[in-house]
Amino acid sequence: MSHLLIDAGRHACARLRGAGHQAFFAGGAVRDRLLSRPFTDLDIATSATPAQVTALFPDARTVGASFGVVLVQCLGVELQVATFRSDHSYSDHRRPSSVTYETDPRADALRRDFTINGLLEDPLTGEILDYVNGRADLDARIIRAIGNPAARFAEDALRMLRAIRFAARLGFSIDPATLAAIRASAPTILAISAERVRDELSLILTENGPFLGLTLLDSTGLLPLILPEISAMHGVAQPPEYHPEGDVFTHTLLCLQHLENPSIELALAALLHDVAKPATFNDSSGRIRFDGHAELGARMATGILTRLRYPNSVIESVASLIANHMRFMEVERMGEAAFKHLLRLPRFDDQLELLRIDSLAALRPLTTYDLVHRRIAEIPPEQIRPPRLLTGDDLIAMGFTPGKRLGEILQAIEEAQLAGALSTPADARAFIAFRFRS
Repeated sequence: MSHLLIDAGRHACARLRGAGHQAFFAGGAVRDRLLSRPFTDLDIATSATPAQVTALFPDARTVGASFGVVLVQCLGVELQVATFRSDHSYSDHRRPSSVTYETDPRADALRRDFTINGLLEDPLTGEILDYVNGRADLDARIIRAIGNPAARFAEDALRMLRAIRFAARLGFSIDPATLAAIRASAPTILAISAERVRDELSLILTENGPFLGLTLLDSTGLLPLILPEISAMHGVAQPPEYHPEGDVFTHTLLCLQHLENPSIELALAALLHDVAKPATFNDSSGRIRFDGHAELGARMATGILTRLRYPNSVIESVASLIANHMRFMEVERMGEAAFKHLLRLPRFDDQLELLRIDSLAALRPLTTYDLVHRRIAEIPPEQIRPPRLLTGDDLIAMGFTPGKRLGEILQAIEEAQLAGALSTPADARAFIAFRFRS
């Protein structure tokens, strides 16, 4: 994908330059190319105004007219083309009240967020235009705001989360002055919409460094503002015989450390699976217990993710993962029917992966995880969801009256089938004759 983007970008820049305009690759693609990392989108910065861009690309779409942003198609690829600009005052911690189009690429670089994102690349020669000392920060593996960091975060408070996301993704440190400004500006994150916070949080959790991401959210004071329920895990002790790693917050951090290319559902479940432990903590018997934390955790997760405006499908999946994560502790004593029901849980692969990282984070061997895999290997896939031996119509034909009892009989047949006691309709009829009366 990166090669196709570069070809398309060069084609677009050549057209812009052929019309007398300046045009450069900009932003994240330049950063990632210098780091030899893959990238999936490419931005172009140009001296051409939006009207001049649309004149050169008739199929262009203007998506940010007031900010000079146009989407163009080249070689079947969509590219974002933005006019050089400088930004004026910000009143909502999100967007400038007005912008001025510029002809100097330096002015455009200076209004960007971080030095590593302020680099421009000549698409034809590969020359890097660096007005912000971004190359040195790339080499030093530092996230540094351009100019006054407090001013950058006052312009758009979401940049605080972006700084943490880039640090976590790239394994970079955050410049001390930038970090101090995040701590001082943290309360302004409450001015940002839940949707924008959600999107950054999702990237922090699913990219390369969620452990570092959560650590930075915590140390900067952002965590208690956007996820107070996670911050509440600090200092909540766990029984050392089961959790020698430490308190609930430490366990959650370690869960994130063991994630490997997770779905957003799994990442959120890892973050929230013990969210109810502070509320269910009980040591009155002399032994620490968290009775009902999985069920309450599912309800709390539903509230948290609703607050952050996650889609209902994601919320339902995460709640299911959390509600069922303790069921695996019974696998060794589980009968065949109960185990097959376990395998039928939605998003079972994520459920099993949550078991793996939960075990590793508790410094436990993967005994239960391995047992689940051994038991799965012993069950033919068709036996996990076998076709029904009898239907409701069959039962009515046998003389049973329609109603609630039909469902109870069908469920009893299915349980016996899953346990391996029934395999044919004749078996099911004999079972009914023995257990039920019409």
